[in-house]
Amino acid sequence: MTHHTQLRATPGVGIPDGRGRTGLDTVGRDLTRNPDVRIRDVEVTSDGWHVLRRTTFDYRRRDGAWSTLQRETYDRGDGATILLYDERRGTVLLTRQFRFPAYVNEHPDGMLIETAAGLLDGDDAETAIRREVAEELGVEVGAVTPVFAAYMSPGSVTERVHFYAAPYSRADRTGAGGGLSEEGEDIEVVELSLLDALDMVADGRIVDGKTIMLLQWWALQRVTT
Repeated sequence: MTHHTQLRATPGVGIPDGRGRTGLDTVGRDLTRNPDVRIRDVEVTSDGWHVLRRTTFDYRRRDGAWSTLQRETYDRGDGATILLYDERRGTVLLTRQFRFPAYVNEHPDGMLIETAAGLLDGDDAETAIRREVAEELGVEVGAVTPVFAAYMSPGSVTERVHFYAAPYSRADRTGAGGGLSEEGEDIEVVELSLLDALDMVADGRIVDGKTIMLLQWWALQRVTT
């Protein structure tokens, strides 16, 4: 009996987990796009709200030798984020909220200033980011510009984040924002000038990666256009 077969009676594999999912150990087994990678086994090590897997695979090195490796991947789905900017006033609309992972890793109070963002949750990226902007910032945006997509932590997290930008004005704020209290969100809406936001990147008051990337993208756009 293989280890894969033995796992069939565990939640998320052979029986439904807390979200009704099964077959969580099948993700990645059929990957054949890279001839230098051969998947041996996929184990589910945690099936909470998101899924942690340990995958064993053979990898052919550049010198032709094969080695067997194990990697853990955290699968939370893909996400989207957006920078709202007011070109006339030179301002950006951001969020401020508590992030426990940052708090436990030396951030003084865990309160991070960020661009609005969220998981796709089955929607396409543009639909998802419009939803998140309405929930977090209380803004109904018009046309949005796709900027790029990026893997934010490719050593362990599968998530690919879709980056957007869109103009806003005071008149576009149709709600209070703040996020969804039933999901534990308590989000403050923060409006800053671009110059102040860049200063906060420089002195460490803004430390969120996606936010830094979009602020610097907009700064470059203003210089080159």
